[in-house]
Amino acid sequence: MGLPPGKGHQVRILDNLQPRVHPRGKPPWVPGEAEFIQGDVANRVELGGALQGVDYVMHLAAYQDYLPDFSTFIHTNTESAALLFELIVEAQLAGRPLAARKIVFASSQSVCGEGLYNCWEHGFLTPPARPVAQLARGDWGVHCPHCGEAMKNVPIPETVCSPGTTYGISKYAIELLADRLGRRYGIPTVCLRYTYVQGTRNSFYNAYSGVARIFALRLLHEMAPVCFEDGLQLRDYVNVRDVARANVLVMEDERANFGVFNVGGKRPVTVQEFARIMMGEFGNGLDPLVPGEYRLGDTRHTISDVSRLEALGWQPAIPVEQNVREYVDWMRQQQTTDELLNEADRIMRQQGVVRRVGGEGGR
Repeated sequence: MGLPPGKGHQVRILDNLQPRVHPRGKPPWVPGEAEFIQGDVANRVELGGALQGVDYVMHLAAYQDYLPDFSTFIHTNTESAALLFELIVEAQLAGRPLAARKIVFASSQSVCGEGLYNCWEHGFLTPPARPVAQLARGDWGVHCPHCGEAMKNVPIPETVCSPGTTYGISKYAIELLADRLGRRYGIPTVCLRYTYVQGTRNSFYNAYSGVARIFALRLLHEMAPVCFEDGLQLRDYVNVRDVARANVLVMEDERANFGVFNVGGKRPVTVQEFARIMMGEFGNGLDPLVPGEYRLGDTRHTISDVSRLEALGWQPAIPVEQNVREYVDWMRQQQTTDELLNEADRIMRQQGVVRRVGGEGGR
């Protein structure tokens, strides 16, 4: 995490260097002044060792993909959060010096599922996930569960909780653990619901690390970006440095204790618009491809209401154009291969995650 200069914090990093994210081991950009421990956040011995002497904990470790390995989400994301409390409380009861002053958890806007919509007749609603049969027809809208009419999305507040994926469920479980166990044992916690985090050093080896990676890899190989659905989905992109500032703010500000806060870029951007911004950086005259495919688990529109975090003095500072420019400049300096580009797509199609409109069973 990029801490602002002059804060004076001593930083210890625990990371398991998962091969699909860091196949070459510890990245060279890990600060030399930070203590680095290779270990698993879900391993009792390794996590317990890393916690020794630590005042503030930032639980950023997570497992994320689109594949049906459901138990891994719960093990890596939720069990590790529960283990963190278990170790701290165990030390409290035994009178050992392991007393974290605060824990900041990385949650996710996926906790909100499809988010919040307004029906002209039935008002504000939190709709369920769009049915697969609807997506298979090429109907991308979000419809009122009462009258069936198309609804309009609105910025999502922190009060909305309706996870539709195992990843989202694992993150919502973290929020519940943070609130219930944190209050019970006197350990202040904060949960930050990130939207679509982007920025340099976002591993291009990780097949599931976001649209910037896949669009940039395709353009590097002179291939047009592929947009799922109709490419008009609205997204809320936020730069990783803005996220780092939010992390430090809520760590230091007691007003954030036991709160849940959205962290987003505030600006709605369609996937097609994002593709064109990136193509402009590459100077590529290709048009985005919209082949009539969709991905199970995707939401239609995700725009965060960040007013609660703004009330603490935070604002997103890096616009999406700068976000893209920095990422493209960084990726051009890296070594990439066609294999990185094609493997994730092959696996998601094989597992039935990516499907085509009108295909058998939606595939």
